[in-house]
Amino acid sequence: MRAAGAPTLGIDLGGTNLRIGVVDAAGAILAEVRLPAPSEVDALVYAIGAQADDLIPAHGVRAVGVGTAGMIDRDGAVRYAPNLPMFIDVPLRALLAERLTPPVMVDNDANAAAWGEHRHGAARGTSNALVITLGTGVGGGLIVDGRLFRGANGFAGEVGHWQFDPHGPGCACGEAGHWEAVASGTALGRLARARAEQGLAPGVLARAGGDATAVRGEHAGESAAAGEADGVAILGAFTEVVALGFAGLTNILDPELIVVSGGLVELGDVLLDPLRSAFFGHVEGSAHRPPVPIVAAELGDASGMVGAAALARELTP
Repeated sequence: MRAAGAPTLGIDLGGTNLRIGVVDAAGAILAEVRLPAPSEVDALVYAIGAQADDLIPAHGVRAVGVGTAGMIDRDGAVRYAPNLPMFIDVPLRALLAERLTPPVMVDNDANAAAWGEHRHGAARGTSNALVITLGTGVGGGLIVDGRLFRGANGFAGEVGHWQFDPHGPGCACGEAGHWEAVASGTALGRLARARAEQGLAPGVLARAGGDATAVRGEHAGESAAAGEADGVAILGAFTEVVALGFAGLTNILDPELIVVSGGLVELGDVLLDPLRSAFFGHVEGSAHRPPVPIVAAELGDASGMVGAAALARELTP
């Protein structure tokens, strides 16, 4: 049964896929389209418009929400997005508003995922929660006193670009040693390839057909899930770095809960169990504070789309 209130359109733009869905007020997905993500702004606006022309009248959509990677200002312009080179000072909300009839809002994809989990997922009922997306990059959404915290300009929550080690590997943004450079799915793949090239990951290497250059993070995850020592060691080293970031953010923000979203959460407890163990050892006063659960996003890879639709409801009467 459809929830009361007009549905909204949620759009999740990633580096690979464009996901567009009609979502009702209870967070249920009524219709969905997935497309390859265009690499040019004009093509993106065209693709969204073409799908919206069918979905909006068919479902009575009243507003449109877009979540995309990058620094999104309060006018819905994408100022900078290191993993999406087409976005440099692009007025995305204004471009879409010219093409679409319903009102449009644009926000950071991790903010959208955080709002989706807060309204309809693992962070329901919390007032202060941290949602971290672990995928190609690392993103963050901050729920503070029951609201999204966006900062002065709308750029808050860029936790992936916290400089972890000034002498560390380069980040997509050009700086060295950002947390994203060591804690993303991209970083997991790089670590696994390095171990394979050193002859330290036979199980992982076998899953890549014996070609060390073809090793990806998913091969390390499969090896760890099978209980192989090399895969377990790679996930252990990786989650140690992820946990250091979680602990630092917890010391600063004091959340009730940390929700992990993004592609890496598909690893399940292979990722989360060593992450939880390492986190407890690094957070300040761990034995003297209420526990901070680390849980998987309930909405899975739909959290950004559902969250963008939920944010769009703020535009409806």
